[in-house]
Amino acid sequence: MNSKDQLGRFLRTRRAQLRPADVGLSTFGERRRVPGLRRDELAQLAGVSQSYYTRLEQGLSLNASVEVLDAIARALRLDETEHRHLHDLAGVVRKSGRSRPRRPAPERVSEATRQLIAAFGDTPVIVLGRRSDVLAWNRTGHALFAGHLDPDSPEQPARRPNTARLVFLDPHTRDLYEDWPRKARDAVGKLRLAVGEHPDDPELAELIGQLTMKSPEFTSLWSEHRVRAWDIATHRMRHPLVGPMDVAQQAMPVPNEPGQRIVAVTAAAGSSSQAALTLLAQVTAPTDAASRTRVTADTGSVSLPQ
Repeated sequence: MNSKDQLGRFLRTRRAQLRPADVGLSTFGERRRVPGLRRDELAQLAGVSQSYYTRLEQGLSLNASVEVLDAIARALRLDETEHRHLHDLAGVVRKSGRSRPRRPAPERVSEATRQLIAAFGDTPVIVLGRRSDVLAWNRTGHALFAGHLDPDSPEQPARRPNTARLVFLDPHTRDLYEDWPRKARDAVGKLRLAVGEHPDDPELAELIGQLTMKSPEFTSLWSEHRVRAWDIATHRMRHPLVGPMDVAQQAMPVPNEPGQRIVAVTAAAGSSSQAALTLLAQVTAPTDAASRTRVTADTGSVSLPQ
């Protein structure tokens, strides 16, 4: 993935998504030959020359200054996440002075992270890597997100589940989210951020190529150049074993492991959704209690001993 090409596509796409009225420009009924803003209009808003901005879009201008990129971000009405993505695509070094690694090292889960997972108890938890690979999960995290997959698959790099791949190519995951289109947009937006941060990651490029070939929906969303941050999202999930539930998926950076996020799933206290998560933990528990749990085969309902 060429960073200069990615930068140019991002700028062109976002410029096309802005209408003159969005930035206070009057068109006086003129017929416009391009969607969104023209290059000269964007350059004027950013306070740079049209020729310089054109070279930037075409990947011909290297080492754009932070000040110029900030001005372009303001002109494009980028939010904080999109602004950071623009800097990543342009190869701007962070204020810390550390340059990003060009070819990321293989990802692994540290013993400290495994201890943190254990501390969550029955709360569903998964650890995601920079490409949205599942690096680890606890028992309930596996049962919630991908109970149909081998629970040991995250331990084998060649077989690790990938959440973006699951969202677009796995029927179970598609059925799991009531608002699947929103989940799909989030998955693509996170991959866009990853591309900006790791433009020379061959496995990331392979993943995007595979999704582009196999999913027209992914291809359409990818062309929009939208980005999403790792933070918190609420979803209505329809689990095949314990039914519907409204949950919050909260993502937190793993200390000392750049690019890794630990995602914990919770529900409102005292709600039926919390009861469903508790039931899921009970059903999947490797204890005598779990063996006494009865699953009705014809309805899929679950009953627990009184």
